[in-house]
Amino acid sequence: MLTTEPFLPNPSWSAGRPAEPRETKEVRRFHESLSDYAVTPLVPLPSVAAELGLGSVVVKDESLRLGLPAFKMLGASWAVHRALGDGSRDGRRLVTATDGNHGRAVARMAALMNLPATIVVPNGVSERAVELIRDEGADVRVLDVPYDEAVRHAAALAEADPNALLVQDTSWPGYEDVPRWIVDGYATLFDEAADQAAGLGVGIDLIVVPAGVGSLAHAAVLFGRSQPDCRIVAVEPQVADCIRASLAAGGPTTVPTGETSMAGLNCGTPSYLAWPDLARGLAGAVVVDDAAAADASAELSAAGVDSGPCGAASLAALRVLAVEPARSRLGLRDDSSVMLLNTEGSTASG
Repeated sequence: MLTTEPFLPNPSWSAGRPAEPRETKEVRRFHESLSDYAVTPLVPLPSVAAELGLGSVVVKDESLRLGLPAFKMLGASWAVHRALGDGSRDGRRLVTATDGNHGRAVARMAALMNLPATIVVPNGVSERAVELIRDEGADVRVLDVPYDEAVRHAAALAEADPNALLVQDTSWPGYEDVPRWIVDGYATLFDEAADQAAGLGVGIDLIVVPAGVGSLAHAAVLFGRSQPDCRIVAVEPQVADCIRASLAAGGPTTVPTGETSMAGLNCGTPSYLAWPDLARGLAGAVVVDDAAAADASAELSAAGVDSGPCGAASLAALRVLAVEPARSRLGLRDDSSVMLLNTEGSTASG
């Protein structure tokens, strides 16, 4: 870690930027055409808002999305749709690396399209998570390597097979189209939330988004540009703070990772595609530990929101952000509206 403070404000971010229009209707129409599509809940947390001295706190609950207990199907489904379209799928194979939820989503898409899938899993992922991916019909290869190395292995597998499609939710120079479509797919989550917040009569002044390589945070930043003066803060595990370290260093930085219950966020390098927008669009990044995530998960459960540690990290982070010095740096007041992202349910795969 290049900084010891839990919250790091981004010196490149400034308030008062004009809202920018965005066009995401095609993505949402595609998701609405899927048989398991339903708008996920936006749940008010009035007791949290009162305790922290905020106008409103809501949580976008992604514990059941398109038949799986995490948001990842939004990106995987749109990316595979864009990549394969209506063309011939004979002999095609989907390949990815995962620390849980993304791989299960890719495996589910392969099953729905009657395609084989190979999913590479790094160390630190539970056996149960691996079995859930296998249950989707995928060939799962478990390696005793960190996430970044698993991604390189998956990329090599795909490169060696001319019929393989690499569906990876991080990017590097020369591999950007599919990761961009994955980020585009996440737009449906934010479009739903904007409609729901308007229906509740609340704005969105701050979004707290769990971040691994930063693809969902990237989607949050793109959405935030369409909202007047919306702040986006990424939350990461203490042992895998590649976004915060990159903000501190002023450029993409790889960090060593350790063991954490937040397996889906245990990533050491920001996505190449995401980084330029994260560098300009994040108001900051904050880290939390496993104990804080567990406490937040229990608190969300008591409020009727099923959450795994990755999703609960957003509430754990808000408890850091709502007090000084972060509160003043983010311009939070007693009338501010905050949206948390619960990215997974308690039965999610990572």
